[in-house]
Amino acid sequence: MNEIKQLEALGLVLPSPAYLLGAILFGIIGYLAFRRGRKTARAALTWSGLALMLYPYAIDQTWLLFAVGTALCAWVYFNWT
Repeated sequence: MNEIKQLEALGLVLPSPAYLLGAILFGIIGYLAFRRGRKTARAALTWSGLALMLYPYAIDQTWLLFAVGTALCAWVYFNWT
């Protein structure tokens, strides 16, 4: 427990379980969209999938992770067919 306090003193904070779950969920959806886009040669779907896989690395707030992820998933849903 002392190690966690030392890390927090350095400014390093572990993400919440909700954040980790969201990052994994959106990463899996992004991977599926990326594969579908490559298979069907649809650039919009490919790049959307790549964005879904990579954007959690740039966002550190849980509410923003879910907001951007939901918007990207909606974009993927409308470009899937």
